[in-house]
Amino acid sequence: MKSTIKHNKINVFRILFLAFLLCVFQIQFINAQHTNNSPVNENKEHAESWEEEVEKSEFKAGKEIISHIVDSHEWHILTYGHTHVSIPLPIILIDNGTIVTFWSSKFHHGHDSYKGYKLMSDGEYKGKIVRIDEAGVIDPNLPLDLSITKNVFAILISMVLICWMFISIARTYTKRKGKAPKGLQSLLEPIILFIRDDVVKPAIGEKKYEKFMPYLLTLFFFIFLNNLLGLVPFFPGGANITGNIAVTGVLAVFTFIITAVSGNRNYWKHIVNTPGVPWWLKIPIPLMPIVEIMGLVTKPFVLMVRLFANITAGHIIVLGFISLIFIFGNINPVLGYGVSVLSVAFAIFMGFLELLVALIQAYVFTLLSALYIGMATEEHH
Repeated sequence: MKSTIKHNKINVFRILFLAFLLCVFQIQFINAQHTNNSPVNENKEHAESWEEEVEKSEFKAGKEIISHIVDSHEWHILTYGHTHVSIPLPIILIDNGTIVTFWSSKFHHGHDSYKGYKLMSDGEYKGKIVRIDEAGVIDPNLPLDLSITKNVFAILISMVLICWMFISIARTYTKRKGKAPKGLQSLLEPIILFIRDDVVKPAIGEKKYEKFMPYLLTLFFFIFLNNLLGLVPFFPGGANITGNIAVTGVLAVFTFIITAVSGNRNYWKHIVNTPGVPWWLKIPIPLMPIVEIMGLVTKPFVLMVRLFANITAGHIIVLGFISLIFIFGNINPVLGYGVSVLSVAFAIFMGFLELLVALIQAYVFTLLSALYIGMATEEHH
């Protein structure tokens, strides 16, 4: 019991550290789905052809889907007509040693500049905050963008939720020593025991598994919770955290660093000077060491891409089904209503499938991380 409480308390600090690094390394993708409301010359408005008006009114499924799965400097809630309802997030820039801060609402969804800075919605610097002068000329020297984006804010929310869960469980264990689990404790204890007994112990071994448990439990619950939150279509859900390759990349780097640091002499010997391999595969050209080192890089790369691709693909499929309603609706409203029945049915089916995928991907990432650590710490007799 004391060991479990200790592990949960250590877990909280690991989660805080993980969330901090995720915020630092977060890729700044920008939501490009905004309506262009800039002033237009009256003569140009009359000169627009009917075909151009039709093209503007068409539903662009690709643009809509991408805008829902990439990161942004605001948390978009809904669009009603030409009105965008969103939660502004803080912009934090370091420009020539000066820290500049303001709210993303000052950009007015990318239409306006503020304090000489503009959020570009197209062109070479699409999705980036640039310095722009009065003549509209862009300075190619971009400021360092440390803004709290939608994904970073969602990570902070998930961090608070995970801390709340494990701190409350640790307090429950303290108050209810020797008693049956209750409430949230009874829900999460079987999952914790499953990760410990069926994932970590078999992969790492009875003697060494304990020091890696805090990290692996943090890894599992971080991925699982954010996978679930990504399926919730309203605030504080809807952020595509585990579908962001920056996030999955940082998680994979953590596993790589822990594996490399924990590797014993036998592990590195098999990489640098693999036993049982003919000498001519090592000298004069170190073919086997090159292959083994490539394997070191490939493992975290596979972890990163697998989680990113599976979560992103699921979101794209669901959004694709929903987009069919608007695509056919543009052709004929009756056709749109007819297709909506099938689209909603398939979207609901995919929603349930993604619930399963959310658990499986968290399990697979944790299992492979445990296996890599286990291979690095295995003793050869």
